[in-house]
Amino acid sequence: MSTLATLLRPQAIELDLAVADKAGLFAHLARQAAPLTGVAETAILGSLQERESAGSTGLGMGVAIPHGRIKGLKGGSVLFSRLSPPIGFESPDGKPVSLVFTLLVPANAEDLHLQLLGELAQHLGSSSFRDRLAKAADAAAVMGVFATSEA
Repeated sequence: MSTLATLLRPQAIELDLAVADKAGLFAHLARQAAPLTGVAETAILGSLQERESAGSTGLGMGVAIPHGRIKGLKGGSVLFSRLSPPIGFESPDGKPVSLVFTLLVPANAEDLHLQLLGELAQHLGSSSFRDRLAKAADAAAVMGVFATSEA
């Protein structure tokens, strides 16, 4: 099983989330992640904003991967959000984003950070993977998509 599948938990999955824009999404992600990680919401939000200021984490194909390294985080954490409606994200293809994968790792966990980004990039190359996530009925179905996908 991939590291992504191992780190993703049902309580870290939100389907049909409505947010107005990227700032609203990041604030929501920080609120969601804080109790799951034991790290302050402000630290998570700051990390996501800092990374995003270096360049958009929108990849194209309706996908974004906001991510950050966070001081005090004990292990990696993966969140998945499906947005409805999609939002603008300054993606290279100009298309709005509906599938959001948030990766949070400890500040000194460069290898884990790169491993998670690499696994996700391999998954996202599959239109079938993206389609199954877009159609997943609930958190269990999302977990199943990750568990049955080869990275």
